[in-house]
Amino acid sequence: MYLIGNISLILGIVISLYSLAANIIGLKTKNPKWLESARGGVLSLAFVTSISAFLLFYILGTSQFQYKYVAAYTNLQLPLVYKLAAFWAGNAGSLLLWTFLLSIYAAIIVLNKKKQNIMIPYVSNILVVNQLFFYIVMVLNANPFEMTETIPVDGKGLNPMLQNPGMVIHPVTLYMGYVGLAVPFAYAIAALLMKKMDAQWIKLTRRWTLTGWLFLTIGNIVGGWWAYLELGWGGYWAWDPVENASFLPWLTVSAFLHSVMIQERKNMLRTWNLSLIILSYILSLFGTFLVRSGILTSVHAFGDSNLGTYFLVFMAFMMLFAIYVVSTRYHLIKKESQPIESYFSKESSFLLNNFILVAAAFAVFWGTMYPLISETVTGTKVNVGAPYFNKVMAPIMLALLLLMAICPLISWQKAVFERFLKNTLAPLLVAIIFTIILVVTGVRGIYAITGLTVTAFMFAVHVLEFWRGMEARRKATKEGFIKAAIQLTRKNQRRYGGYIVHIGVALIAVGVISSNAYSEEVMKTVNKGESMKVGHYELTFQELSETTNNGNGIVFANIAVSYKGKSAGMIKPEKIFYATWPEPSTEVAIKTNWSEDLYVVLSSWENGEKVTFVVKINPFVSWIWAGGILMMIGTAVALIGGKTTASFRMRGQHAGVRV
Repeated sequence: MYLIGNISLILGIVISLYSLAANIIGLKTKNPKWLESARGGVLSLAFVTSISAFLLFYILGTSQFQYKYVAAYTNLQLPLVYKLAAFWAGNAGSLLLWTFLLSIYAAIIVLNKKKQNIMIPYVSNILVVNQLFFYIVMVLNANPFEMTETIPVDGKGLNPMLQNPGMVIHPVTLYMGYVGLAVPFAYAIAALLMKKMDAQWIKLTRRWTLTGWLFLTIGNIVGGWWAYLELGWGGYWAWDPVENASFLPWLTVSAFLHSVMIQERKNMLRTWNLSLIILSYILSLFGTFLVRSGILTSVHAFGDSNLGTYFLVFMAFMMLFAIYVVSTRYHLIKKESQPIESYFSKESSFLLNNFILVAAAFAVFWGTMYPLISETVTGTKVNVGAPYFNKVMAPIMLALLLLMAICPLISWQKAVFERFLKNTLAPLLVAIIFTIILVVTGVRGIYAITGLTVTAFMFAVHVLEFWRGMEARRKATKEGFIKAAIQLTRKNQRRYGGYIVHIGVALIAVGVISSNAYSEEVMKTVNKGESMKVGHYELTFQELSETTNNGNGIVFANIAVSYKGKSAGMIKPEKIFYATWPEPSTEVAIKTNWSEDLYVVLSSWENGEKVTFVVKINPFVSWIWAGGILMMIGTAVALIGGKTTASFRMRGQHAGVRV
């Protein structure tokens, strides 16, 4: 195993170098045999990397502690699913995962012979350069197949915080998002190298970019859900540096997905779109650099290591290379580029949307890196925490929500203000009624009410836009309600998939605003049989018990819960003591419904008779997870759809409605 594993890594370097050389020779000599050989090299890389990945899975699953990586992240008591998930628990395994995913992506590209694109050799070379870098790093510094000097009887085991279903989903989806951004980057650079400044590279990478964005979305949502369940602090996003690193490319790709529609329709914003996709790719490398460098404190980081130096050098190289290519082709990029005709148009609203998203990315980047900048310049490390991010990001996100509400109501090229006002009236009325209901029912807090009102306005706009389109189709085709809705979405999947995503964002906004503004928290020490009240809940501590599971000691509290005087069952918050880990793990007890979560943490105890609990009421947190699922569904709908098609067009209906 040791020999095969190390040979596969060395072969990765050799085949990468050969593929690069074969592509260059083939392009220079215009010899298709060399290009076909390079294509075979890319496929061979996928095969070799698959062998490496399979071997690592095998030695992890079979507890072969003669390997340092296996001994460091698994033990005999660890369930099989977490033994396998330890693949990406450390530096060496996560680098192999990145390389494996990238090799699969590259193989898919070169295997697609449908209308074989002349850009493929350039694209595959850029992707192979990335693979070569990761292979070199693994061989020189982070070999997953490195052996121990003495074989331990048992391994150290996986960090208890990582023993959660989120460990199976969150890292993999984030990596699939990160790696996915290398594909549109490769196509963009290939287009520049070939001096093809049309929108072909955008059309070829639309699904790749959307897929990368989808996986980043899943990764961030699942990461928030995981933190909410596992860390015991009652929140889902702490503005941790590594959390921010995964959020940054999500913001810039979100901007790209909006502005790229302008280039497709109007051949505008070429430079801007190239800059966004290059920035998104660099930010994906930046996130990997943060995790591995140890320069910033994070519960998600792999610790201090010199891997950060490798990534910093590679990131700088790729950035300078991209800047050089763009600068030498800038005159071609600007050629035939058209200006925006009217400030009051969908094009302008999309561009403003981009400015807001990029401003959000800059604010997050600055807050994340400021401690390092401060320490470098002044010698004093200044911590930037959640208060900064919440204060800065709240108005930015509010502006974004408002723009998301207005944008669907504005026409392309030049909007008519009177029609815009007419279309705004109904959703605005819904938002006003919603605000009145909030105030009458006793909801307080001007900032939270403002945010919820804007969210209600945005939600109403998208629902009414969908309704108008559906009604137009029903009148034209005499179809039933459900069939008209399905056919309307099918005929314009990109548009209505986007609407579903925006409705998902609205649900998330409700959850974030409500849980931040209206949560309640009580920390109290109670005796056996004693009760405590939080909101409409009454919790009665019955007893403290102990048990074992997989060799781990578990202390849990039995708590009877009543809601508004009626029994709501039992909950059991826990502390788990791992034999291989110094600190116990907190297992939160959560009762959830559509409007709020009861969140209970077993904090400490003096004996079996006196226990301290932390109890929180978190309003509408479940809406965050529901909104995330809706975003995934909407993205899937948009992914399935290709070009907009329409068999019917209604004159005199709302502007932009396609039936």
